[in-house]
Amino acid sequence: MTTPLAIFRALADPTRLRILALLRRMELSVGELAQVLGQSQPRVSRHVRILADAGLTDRRREGSWVFLGLGPAASAPLLAAIDGARDDSAERWEVADAARLDAVHADRAAAAQAFFDARAPEWDAIRSLHVAEDEVEAAIRSALGDAPVGRLVDIGTGTGRMLELLGPGTTSAIGIDRSPEMLRFARARMGRAGIERVDLRQGDMYALPLEDGSADTVVLHQVLHYAQAPAAAIAEAARLIGSDGRLLIADFAAHDREDLRDREGHARLGFDDDQMTHMFAAAGLESARTIELAGGELTVKLWLARRSADSPRLRAVS
Repeated sequence: MTTPLAIFRALADPTRLRILALLRRMELSVGELAQVLGQSQPRVSRHVRILADAGLTDRRREGSWVFLGLGPAASAPLLAAIDGARDDSAERWEVADAARLDAVHADRAAAAQAFFDARAPEWDAIRSLHVAEDEVEAAIRSALGDAPVGRLVDIGTGTGRMLELLGPGTTSAIGIDRSPEMLRFARARMGRAGIERVDLRQGDMYALPLEDGSADTVVLHQVLHYAQAPAAAIAEAARLIGSDGRLLIADFAAHDREDLRDREGHARLGFDDDQMTHMFAAAGLESARTIELAGGELTVKLWLARRSADSPRLRAVS
């Protein structure tokens, strides 16, 4: 059981305060923390162990990687107290650390951009790892049911297949993707399908170029496993959802195919239901339905969520 004394001792070291500040921005591996802090991995691991023993961080293993996030003891009142006690030296460290973290993110983004641009023409074929796409699409229609799609936003639209599938039943449809090559293919697909009411925009899933409450249905189709910060991506998607809106995520169930990190650029080896429920709750959403589609090398799952009653919209932290 975590004690106040353990928490105070854990927070007494400046490096551990820096680690906590970084993990407030996003989940990171020990190696990434070491890179940002300019310290050896063994030294950072010792600091992380102390924070974990105090309940201030959580460790989650995926294959040979360990991702770190805030633990249950890192409550909002405690974080607010830490913010109130910062001095000038702490603020200087945070500015420097944030700059180095941004550099790490920029390298990742450049690598991901090159990956997506190189594979845009064959993107739909890459999805052949799982059950047939027509089964997935039938399950998507089933999950959304008979309720109107309304204003649709497809995050990470890729070649635009979700816009093609759901677009005819919408009042408006917006597809967002980081890759201009992907958007070029999506535009070509919309033209072939004769779909006119579609707005394609380049944008980042952590900072979507749309207003709060501007969507009735938001879709993340085979996108979240590429997210370095999936909880932040879900929170940003939830920001778009109106009072009666829905978020539908189609992605892989948790698996151990670590080769997909290098071969296909996956950042996460799928998700389990508890992870998804936790991320939904943190974003002010409630799980509404789960569908499992086994039969391929990987299992596909669909998670449908709705806004919690009386829940404020949360903006993702970038």
